[in-house]
Amino acid sequence: MEDQNSTAQTPEQSSGSDLHDSALSVVEELVYWRDVRRSALVFGGSLLVLISLATFSLISVLSYLLLAMLCVTITFRVYKSVIQAVQKSDEGHPFKVLLERNISITPDMAHGYMDIILLNLNQALIQTRRLLLVEDVVDSLKLAGLMWVLTYVGAVFNGVTLLILADIVFFCTPLVYEKNKTQIDRYVELVRTQLEEKLEKLQEKLPGAVQRSKTD
Repeated sequence: MEDQNSTAQTPEQSSGSDLHDSALSVVEELVYWRDVRRSALVFGGSLLVLISLATFSLISVLSYLLLAMLCVTITFRVYKSVIQAVQKSDEGHPFKVLLERNISITPDMAHGYMDIILLNLNQALIQTRRLLLVEDVVDSLKLAGLMWVLTYVGAVFNGVTLLILADIVFFCTPLVYEKNKTQIDRYVELVRTQLEEKLEKLQEKLPGAVQRSKTD
């Protein structure tokens, strides 16, 4: 009975898990282009915003975005009002459905999102601690190598350019991988095997006390 109680999820945990699964499902549909129109809209919009940020300031980009949205909504509102006046119809506000939709965040939703954020944050803190304090020498060396490579990347690209490249990779890589899964897996496995062999040889050359720290 105690085991069942200990393994049972609280309503907040269940809500957080459902939100996490729902978010992952939406992201998967977008990056794998299940709905081409929606994925193209999100990809094009995010890319346009990032390119705008590379050219203009954040305040300018936000102002132009809101101004463009207002131009569209006001024009459509006036257009529908004129049409209703000419046709003498009583359709009401053109955005009535959207205005009546409940978009408020409930306490359960807020708790669910906070649970997801705290879970990921705690995992990131634990991983950062073990890497920086060298719990595993090989893993810390991998991080050092990655940071060394990123110093050269940072010298060539700025932050917004990297976000643009990441956005392109985020929307293009999953689709390419899905179509060429077999070939990509073979090459990735080959590279991974070679890296592991080199890391094992490197670890063998390390002092004995350092080698034992991994097994401990």
